Amino acid sequence: MGKKRRKKRTASTADIHELYELSVQEPEAEVDLINQVWREIRGRTCHTLREDFCGTAINCIEWVKRSGQNTAVGIDLSPDVLAIARKRIQQRLKPAQRTRLTLIEGDVLKSATEPVDCINAFNFSYFLFKTRRLLKRYFKAVYEALNDDGLFVLDAYGGSDSYLELEEDREVEGFTYAWETEHYNPITGDIINHIHFRFRDGTSLEKAYTYEWRLWSLPELQEILREVGFQNVTVYWEGTDEDGEGDGEWSPSRRGEACQGWVAYLVAEK
Repeated sequence: MGKKRRKKRTASTADIHELYELSVQEPEAEVDLINQVWREIRGRTCHTLREDFCGTAINCIEWVKRSGQNTAVGIDLSPDVLAIARKRIQQRLKPAQRTRLTLIEGDVLKSATEPVDCINAFNFSYFLFKTRRLLKRYFKAVYEALNDDGLFVLDAYGGSDSYLELEEDREVEGFTYAWETEHYNPITGDIINHIHFRFRDGTSLEKAYTYEWRLWSLPELQEILREVGFQNVTVYWEGTDEDGEGDGEWSPSRRGEACQGWVAYLVAEK
């Protein structure tokens, strides 16, 4: 058989949800991280997961694929993106696996779920809570939705370039992913970011995604998590290879590098 031909994408044929999954999300790595922190902090295996701001629910999908004991709940406000998630579930999971994944259309501030071992909020989606009051309300809702020894795993980003109005891009499977900071207000912390997708035929999807967030700092996040009741909050920082690039290995740290750009994970213990 010949080699599989690479899919040719254009602005008119591309699925922006697929582009986002390919360029932004890493479900295998993030599920690995969840399992890692549970081994290190609790010394046991986690089986019940809730994914807030779940989007196309690919983390939930990866979670239920890992073990026949794993169950997942995904919450998202958008009926359109949840419709895509349901298609993904049909395509990527076997019938028995599908029974262990539940999707909820709702607000993470209000959606009541059965207590779970772990809740994750990835891709900085909770940055949409732009006031301390709202963010604290969300963290409190997470705290109350966890089992007694539950863990909350979330990510954050920063670095000197995060405060600059600039654009960075990289190649991803036949297209270019571009991340733009259009505006940052140092007085309020408000930030406007866009994702653009550009294709080899010269077409593009400009502002395919737009985010109007507050750029929260790691000290602020740790303080608010502790204020709502979490006993310990640990920052997991990425190691580097011999070239100084991120190596995908995460470990607890109290000292990070003052670099141009970083992503870190926080693990809050109930």
